[in-house]
This record gives sequence, C-alpha cells and structure tokens, in this order.
Amino acid sequence: MGKLKSYQEQLQDIVEKGINAAEEQQKKLAAKPFDYAEKLETEVREYSVKGLRKRYTGYSENLFGQLRSLNSRFGNFAAELVAKLEKEAAEGADTVSEAAEDVSGAAQDAKKSVTGKKQAVRKTTASKASVAKSETASA
Repeated sequence: MGKLKSYQEQLQDIVEKGINAAEEQQKKLAAKPFDYAEKLETEVREYSVKGLRKRYTGYSENLFGQLRSLNSRFGNFAAELVAKLEKEAAEGADTVSEAAEDVSGAAQDAKKSVTGKKQAVRKTTASKASVAKSETASA
C-alpha cells in the first residue's frame, strides 16, 4: 500500500507543478497588454489601468489559490482512501491468519483422534491375539 501513497504524492506534485507553470505563463501573457496600456494611459480615463491591473491580478491569484486548495483537498481524500485500503488489507490478513490457526488446530485435533483410535485398535488386536494363543495352547 506504500506504493499507492507514493503514487498519490507524485500525482499531487505533478498537478502542483502544472498549476505553477500555468500561473507563470498566464502572468507573463497578461502583463503585456497592461504594460502597453499603462504607457498609453491618460489622466482623463475613468478607471486607471493600474487599478484594473490590480483587480485582475487579485482575481488571478484567487483563481490559482483555489486550484491549489482543490489539489490539497484531492490529496487529503486520496490519503484517506489509501489509509482505508491499507486498514482493510491488514484486517483481511488478520482474518486469514486466524482462519489458518483454526484449521491448524482442527488438524491437530483430528491427528490426536486418529492416533488414539489406532492405539485402541492395536490393544484390541493384541488382546484378541493373546486369547487366540491361549486357546490354541489349551487345545
């Protein structure tokens, strides 16, 4: 089950790296129009380009923060799932072990029973043989 945990962590790392790369590219692409707009900005505009950039950057950071949060929640879910699978596997192994012990105990009991019956048969056969010898000797 350690492999499942390792795969889960690797998957989370891959997703995190993808998010980071996408965020960097998005920031680079988004900065260009704002850079040009800031150069052309005049004081007469109702909204300043710097204010728009600030809002856009805030929304962008919020979006990528939510993606990271989602990735973290996915990681927690996967970790819980791996732990549950490991627990079930351990319980299954315990059950198999207990069953093996029960079968071993039953086999020992059967062996003792068979051994006891063999000894009883030998005693009966031996006593019949001694009776037969004494009858032949008296005849």
